[in-house]
Amino acid sequence: MADYNTIRTAAGTRAAQIDEGLRAHMNKVYGTMSVGMLITFAVAWAVGTAPALLGMLRDPMTLQPNILGWVVMFAPLIMVFAFGAAINRLSAAGAQLFFFAFAAVMGLSLSWIFAVFTGFSIAQVFLVTAISFAGLSLVGYTTKKDLSGMGSFLIMGVIGILVASIINMFLGSPAIHFAITILGVLIFAGLTAYDTQNIKNTYLAHAHHGDSEWLGKAAIMGALNLYMDFINLFMFLLQLLGNRE
Repeated sequence: MADYNTIRTAAGTRAAQIDEGLRAHMNKVYGTMSVGMLITFAVAWAVGTAPALLGMLRDPMTLQPNILGWVVMFAPLIMVFAFGAAINRLSAAGAQLFFFAFAAVMGLSLSWIFAVFTGFSIAQVFLVTAISFAGLSLVGYTTKKDLSGMGSFLIMGVIGILVASIINMFLGSPAIHFAITILGVLIFAGLTAYDTQNIKNTYLAHAHHGDSEWLGKAAIMGALNLYMDFINLFMFLLQLLGNRE
């Protein structure tokens, strides 16, 4: 009986340690993501409200991107792929620095929204996005349902809307744009819940290894995934709900 009680106590202690570690891990994920969001919107606001700076990326009259604007527009996508390829060779500190640099570049690519939409409208949609994101992430964290089956479907959806968006740059169809926007909201809402559960499950699967460096990089990668979910959800909602200047 004594041995059984000892084992049960040890198991309970270990479970409590894992729960505490999970909370710390998720706090780091959300904290890193929040700093990235702050960097992105600070850069976007600084450039988007300064005509001289915005003019370096887009035509002042039409707001169509110039050559540098196109480079900045696609730079975040290239950086995401580069980050995924280099994550194993980076330290946790290096991964965090890369993420913050990525957030700054993303701010440059989004700066045009401050020239197109009213500041109040941007703030309003940001608040709606933040509330929606918090609710969806909470669902992903607390649900007992396995959401892993959604992953492949949602990633295929992301690829689909990316391809459709590029094609519609040349077609300029309002109907296609509206359909892409609606699908984008639904897909990234689903990804928010899916990615949150995946971050939680990844930690639980590796917590017993005690590899703090790996867990640190996993937190940065998790922050990147949720950051991308938030940004895309915000942009699609802005297209639906935003008031133009």
